[in-house]
Amino acid sequence: MKIDILTLFPDICRAPLGESIMKRAQENGIVDLQIHNLRDWTTDKHHIVDDAPFGGGQGMVMKPEPIFAAVEDLRNQESKVVLMSPAGHRFAQQTARQLSQEPHLIVICGHYEGVDHRVIEHLVDLEISIGDYVLTNGAIAAVVLVDAIVRLLPGALGHEQSAVDDSFNHGLLEAPQYTRPAEFRSWKVPQVLLSGNHAEIAKWRKEQALKRTRENRPDLLG
Repeated sequence: MKIDILTLFPDICRAPLGESIMKRAQENGIVDLQIHNLRDWTTDKHHIVDDAPFGGGQGMVMKPEPIFAAVEDLRNQESKVVLMSPAGHRFAQQTARQLSQEPHLIVICGHYEGVDHRVIEHLVDLEISIGDYVLTNGAIAAVVLVDAIVRLLPGALGHEQSAVDDSFNHGLLEAPQYTRPAEFRSWKVPQVLLSGNHAEIAKWRKEQALKRTRENRPDLLG
């Protein structure tokens, strides 16, 4: 899989996407991740990427010219263009799974008061928001998007079952997890997890996943 990120702040993306699982996925050829500075596609000497909005209003709007130029340079027939925007569709695990099947993603990171709407109308395939809040810029959101997608790619995780067992994959949050010691400050690990009875353990985990979802995310239960 190939992912190109277009941002005004490449270092925001490079640091978290250059560590741990993301780093290994790139080193092992599982994902080809390229982070680009959008200013490289400007044509004026000051590398201007924004301007005041028509009709007045606060803040600045990202200009269409460098965004179109960058995407048209990077795009091929298999590319899907994604814009990170608080006005987009809310990101969820199902969307991550769908995007992990794409051969090439171009991720545009919004900033300021957003992008010229002609980018959305004529260039972008999908607008994505990672939640109902506003961040300083879309590079932070792009890191979240890419991390969620890459860890689903075959070979990215040390154990393939890890991604299958994640929260949201079965419509429920993940069951509680415990490790050694079996007793800590008088708090004991549930006995069923020490029993070696895999059927009972699976039953317990399903019950606990349902309980945890009911307490923390009842909206997932419809």
